[in-house]
Amino acid sequence: MTANIFNDIPTNLPEELFTVLVENKNVRIDRIVSEGHRTPAGEWYDQLQNEWVIVLQGEAVIEYENTEQLNLKAGDFLLIPAGTVHRVVWTTAAQQTIWLAIHWN
Repeated sequence: MTANIFNDIPTNLPEELFTVLVENKNVRIDRIVSEGHRTPAGEWYDQLQNEWVIVLQGEAVIEYENTEQLNLKAGDFLLIPAGTVHRVVWTTAAQQTIWLAIHWN
């Protein structure tokens, strides 16, 4: 079976779109589509799993709890170790930002 990560994306996204592409007891691979979306003010992610994420299209800004911010554009990737408090403070509204996120223990 083949699929394309850029297919089956609605043109209007009132909320971020999360699609699980692969999942088993050790790993989960998600496609995330953002369009001007961000983590709500005052909310943070503090995950139990490691996360490796790459921006395939678009742009975003990730902020760590220590106020460090990372500007991401297509092709940029990063590792967010488990327990690293972070949030998405901005994604471009000019186009959809498509992320590939891999979570594992």
